[in-house]
Amino acid sequence: MEGDAPASTLAQLEDEGDVAADYIEEFLDICDLDGDIDIEVRNGRAYLSVTATGDTNLRVLSRPDAVQALQELTRLAVQTKTGAFSRLILDIGGSRDARENELAQLVDRAIERIEEGATSASLPPMSSYERKLVHDMVGERGFVSESRGEARERHTVITRG
Repeated sequence: MEGDAPASTLAQLEDEGDVAADYIEEFLDICDLDGDIDIEVRNGRAYLSVTATGDTNLRVLSRPDAVQALQELTRLAVQTKTGAFSRLILDIGGSRDARENELAQLVDRAIERIEEGATSASLPPMSSYERKLVHDMVGERGFVSESRGEARERHTVITRG
C-alpha cells in the first residue's frame, strides 16, 4: 500500500537473525552456558530458538519474564547494529511452545464457558504476541476475540461469532 513502510525482505530478516544469534551467543558465553541457536524466518519475523547442549540447564532463562526481557534486549541490540526496528521472537528451552499450549488450554476453557451459556469470556492480561496467538486460535475455532484494556491490563475477550 502506498505510504506504508516496506515489509522486511527475507535477506534483512536473515541478517536480523544473524545479529541476534551473535548477541545471544555472547550472552550465553558470559553466563557460562552452552546452547544451540536455530534461526528461522516465518510470518515476516526472525525466530530464534535456543536449546541446551551438554550439561547446560536453561530453566532460569526459560521463565516467561526472563525470555521477554532477553528478547527485548536482543531486539535493542539488533536495532543498534542495523538501525531498523526488530520484531524478532526468542524462544529459550521450548518456553514459547509450552506457553502456546497453555494459551490453547485457556482458549478451550473460555470457549467451553461460552458454549455453556456465557455471553463472553475474558482471559488474563498478556503480551501483544500472546494476544495475537490467542486471536488466531479463537478464529480457528470459529469464535471472535478482541483486545481490551490498557498497558499491563490489556487482555482478550472472546465471544460468539
